[in-house]
Amino acid sequence: MVLRYMPGFGNDFETEALEGALPQGQNSPQRCPYGLYAEQLSGSPFTAPRGTNERSWLYRMRPSVQHVGRQVKLDLPHWKTAPHIVEHGAPLAQLRWDPVPIPKEDVTFVTGMRTMTTAGDVYTQVGMAVHVYLVTAPMVDEVFYNADGELLIAPQQGTLRITTELGILEIGAADIAVVPRGTKFKVEPVDGPSRGYVCENYGAKFTLPDRGPIGANCLANPRDFKTPVAWYEEKETKHRIIIKWCGGFHVSEIGHSPFDVVAWHGNYAPYKYDLRTFSPVGAIGFDHPDPSIFTVLTAPTGEAGTANVDFVIFPERWLVAENSFRPPWYHMNIMSEFMGLLYGRYDAKEEGFQPGGMSLHNCMLPHGPDRDAFIKASFGELKPHKLTGTMAFMFETRFPQLLTKYAATLPTLQDNYADCWRGLEKNFDKNRRDWNG
Repeated sequence: MVLRYMPGFGNDFETEALEGALPQGQNSPQRCPYGLYAEQLSGSPFTAPRGTNERSWLYRMRPSVQHVGRQVKLDLPHWKTAPHIVEHGAPLAQLRWDPVPIPKEDVTFVTGMRTMTTAGDVYTQVGMAVHVYLVTAPMVDEVFYNADGELLIAPQQGTLRITTELGILEIGAADIAVVPRGTKFKVEPVDGPSRGYVCENYGAKFTLPDRGPIGANCLANPRDFKTPVAWYEEKETKHRIIIKWCGGFHVSEIGHSPFDVVAWHGNYAPYKYDLRTFSPVGAIGFDHPDPSIFTVLTAPTGEAGTANVDFVIFPERWLVAENSFRPPWYHMNIMSEFMGLLYGRYDAKEEGFQPGGMSLHNCMLPHGPDRDAFIKASFGELKPHKLTGTMAFMFETRFPQLLTKYAATLPTLQDNYADCWRGLEKNFDKNRRDWNG
């Protein structure tokens, strides 16, 4: 079971796994039902405006002050945090990778995290990091929470079961899940090894973008976001809790499961979204609209229209504009774009960009379609055409995305990526205004 969720819209839920566990009319009563403890999880400052104020009240068997006791440091060398500047010798260039192979050994969602880029500064809570996750084993009696930011998780292969303090979510390819900052969770593969992408957002929470003149409907509709109902386990066994805080990792041990929240109410919660429910809009006359029309979620900054992170997708859609170049055009952008392909083909790069692969086009580095895509789009018949069986995405940020040493030295880094533009020969002829190839 799930509840409908609207990111950033102040909706308030109530759910209980045991009848009568949720107090009525008082958040923190003198005595909670069933001997539970009342605890508030806040995702915003207490005095944030009502529309952006986010908090949930949890009614649990034991308060989480017991979860952070004596801690020991944990080394996770492949998970990096901004600012992270390393000498790796990679040139400034457009970059693309083939899929990262899934290892044969056991790796969990935490130990299998591989950071590709970092941007901004976790200490001032701006910027983001992009990771690839590789999962071959479940987290058993082990729980993780991230104090540095929220996590947007996008599987590319395999299904994940994400057990959180507030309930259980299950996601597969074409789904995403967002786990808020500070929320405890564990991850288990459901149907074999899993691989996917993670955006770790240090800044303001993801929210739905304004639609402007588009109006009330289309893009990501609030009704399609879902958050879990209350679920708990009464498990008196030793558990490890891994905490990420300011780029470091720490472990504490407790003698019970922290998934002991019997009821909760509020608007600070994990959620999932099926990317196939995104309703794209586009040109139905002529000209090519900006890719911002494909924004699913945005994490804003204090500067209007300038995102800490935008999560953008390129799904199935009709192409109908007349007399227009339909693929993404050649451009240089103030934003830095990290792109992945969940399945199918990407229309601007039909060869060389594989499902599970990645590309990086940083701030003010030019990019665009390869030669074959350019010729096909320039001379193809402009009849209505539907792109099917495809789902690409982009984590786009205002800040430069710096490569980790892991990303710079990956064997799957394509050393010939720039060759896809080499065949773009000079076509200019001052005596022929109507160029026809």
